[in-house]
Amino acid sequence: MAAPTTPPAVTAPQPRWTDRVLELEVGPVAHGGHCVARHDGRVVFVRHALPGERVRAVVDEDKGGGFCRADTVAVLEPAPTRVSAPCTWARAGGCGGCDLQHVEPAEQRALKAAVLAEQLRRLAGIELDVVVEELPGGPLGWRSRVRLAVDEEGRAGLRAHRSHDVLAVADCPLAPPDSLHDVLDSGFVPGTEVDVVTDADGVVHVDGSGGPAVQRAAGREWLLSPGVFWQVHPALAETLAGVVREWAAAPRGGTAWDLYGGVGLFASVLAGQVGRDGAVTVVESSGAAVADGRAALADLPQVGWLVGRVEREITGLGAEPDVIVADPPRRGLGRELVDALCAAGPQRLVYVACDPAALARDVGLLAQRGYRMERLRAFDAFPMTHHFESIALFVPAT
Repeated sequence: MAAPTTPPAVTAPQPRWTDRVLELEVGPVAHGGHCVARHDGRVVFVRHALPGERVRAVVDEDKGGGFCRADTVAVLEPAPTRVSAPCTWARAGGCGGCDLQHVEPAEQRALKAAVLAEQLRRLAGIELDVVVEELPGGPLGWRSRVRLAVDEEGRAGLRAHRSHDVLAVADCPLAPPDSLHDVLDSGFVPGTEVDVVTDADGVVHVDGSGGPAVQRAAGREWLLSPGVFWQVHPALAETLAGVVREWAAAPRGGTAWDLYGGVGLFASVLAGQVGRDGAVTVVESSGAAVADGRAALADLPQVGWLVGRVEREITGLGAEPDVIVADPPRRGLGRELVDALCAAGPQRLVYVACDPAALARDVGLLAQRGYRMERLRAFDAFPMTHHFESIALFVPAT
């Protein structure tokens, strides 16, 4: 006779709170443009709130796990650093581009510094006082590149938060004044996207119209083809180039790698340090960026270019580099590439990062391979949003 079987335990389904209004005591800021609160044993990531506030928030996403997402609809006890948002779309159910318009600019930077410090502590085991530095130009009008979505009726606008819905905005205060008015009044192919770039001369390019976009930094000029990357904040390229110049300190006649090098902004700085007897190799996956970079740096024969993925191309670079500069995409370097870079044995590694979690993870991986973080700076290159840019210098630990 078969032994009786015990029926499997039935797990009670997690509650679904979508559209429910919660009253929350708001806790610390977290990476991603929200703060952390708790309600009935669950974590609530709440947007448009500040640490220490008491708010009412509507749950706008709940997949039934241990957390849900909510957006503030009423502030019951405001923080002293709360201000009125300059844009009416910076609210629950509004635009997905800005997370921090309700916060004084200095406090925005403090919140971003807290996020970076927390990521370094949690992922790399490093306790560090972090400062996010202000860039010139103020918190509005800085966004030199805007990607607009086009709705089913051919109208360009901005996407709602965590949604494909297109909002029919009249303007965006983050964009340079008057740069979007004509675009938002025009008609486009439904379902497409429109890139609007304001170059260094103030010329507005819509999907590449008006010829190459002029950009300047590090004492040089680039003429960029449509879609080729350049830093969005007008002051960031020059700022980062200056830090790379200081920290890279490539020796005369030495060898440098510029990985994810784009149009060669950092390569131009490294080339000046190594001189005509040195060598700088740029590795970049965009053929259009490399073509623009070759043209801009045509007077620097010590700069060589490779079109391809960094992970694949560095295996054939040959000579051991004195200095590596890396500016990877948001995902960061990762273990495999960290291993390859450390195996190359540079005396200095300058790492530009746009995601604090990826940076902190890679700080830990680099430490495991014998490289310590010697310097760190962070810049508020994306005011009114949770994004910012960091740059770190790594040297051998011994």
